[in-house]
Amino acid sequence: MSGLPRSSHALVTGGGRGIGREIASTLARAGATVTVLGRHRATLDDAIAAGAAHFAAVADVADQAAVRAAIAEAAARQPIDILIANAGIAESAPFGKSDAALFKRMLDVNFMGVVHAIQAALPSMRDRRYGRIVAIASTAGLKGYAYVSAYSAAKHAVVGLVRSLALELASPGVTVNAVCPGFTDTDLLAGSIDNIMKKTGRSHEQAVAELSRHNPQARLVTPAEVADTVLWLCGEGASAITGQAIAVAGGEI
Repeated sequence: MSGLPRSSHALVTGGGRGIGREIASTLARAGATVTVLGRHRATLDDAIAAGAAHFAAVADVADQAAVRAAIAEAAARQPIDILIANAGIAESAPFGKSDAALFKRMLDVNFMGVVHAIQAALPSMRDRRYGRIVAIASTAGLKGYAYVSAYSAAKHAVVGLVRSLALELASPGVTVNAVCPGFTDTDLLAGSIDNIMKKTGRSHEQAVAELSRHNPQARLVTPAEVADTVLWLCGEGASAITGQAIAVAGGEI
């Protein structure tokens, strides 16, 4: 597998924790200069102190102006070669209780957050005729799950964006792909596990088993498995891979 181009600059949204932090760390170990973008400076600084990244940029991905300013500041240090649009949130509710505000929250962060990041980073990539864009979607962007209609709709939108944008950018030399993890062992998932325990009275082990049953390997995906897939897509050997939505889910899809 070919490695990253020399002296690549990668920006990872939601890079302070969970899957984003693992991706940032993996890219840094592969030789990239990594900027992590997120809402909380302390979380980002912790990632830098742990060696997972080199620089931080503070912005809420739902705020287009803030994202543009943060990415412009990062690109002023070094043009961005790799964009990982990872930031996301998850909420569950029956469709009948999913009001417009819930749908807006899911779309603002999980979909428009991807749009804002790409729109800010893309012009320079097109000018230089090189770039790697990877959106972290979800298996919920490839199939449906009960009680997460708003989240699933937003992630389906991300996959549609990736497929369309890849066609627009094929000639300029910029690849656009989505990585779609199944249920992954992160602090975000821990919230879902707590919710299952509170609503059903199940034990922690039973709640984990309820989520793991979707995976034919009967386990949770690890952040490292997602990060390794991202690293491959960012490498020189993946230049012909674009417009894809790759499930990292033990055969669920």
